[in-house]
Amino acid sequence: MTNRLRTEIQEEEAELAAEKAAEESVKVKAKKDVPENFLTQLFSKELVSTEKATSALPFVLFLAALGMVYIWNMHQAENNIRDIDKLGKEVKELSALYKSAKAELAYKSTLSQVSAQADSLIGLKEPVEPPHKITVKEGEQ
Repeated sequence: MTNRLRTEIQEEEAELAAEKAAEESVKVKAKKDVPENFLTQLFSKELVSTEKATSALPFVLFLAALGMVYIWNMHQAENNIRDIDKLGKEVKELSALYKSAKAELAYKSTLSQVSAQADSLIGLKEPVEPPHKITVKEGEQ
């Protein structure tokens, strides 16, 4: 019996050795088919496994959300800068209008312009004679 058991064990060992050799040849063929680069080495050496990737997923999603908030913030800042530039141009334009209106008012309020407007519109003329002083005596009323 011992010989038969020994032969069975030896046969099983031979089969296992043949299977291992077949697996190694398949691995060698598979390795030859896959190009050697950083990503294939990273995933083939089990540095990144599905468990690790699954456990890191919330952090990756947090980083993605943080990136979207950053992009939105930059967009809003650029819009604010555009609005500020637009308002600055409008202020310059209104300032120029104010200065021209103020200069026109100063010109039209001069004595010569006021007298010319009064003469043409109302018919008032500037007196040539100086005004007379009216005196009232206390007894006369």
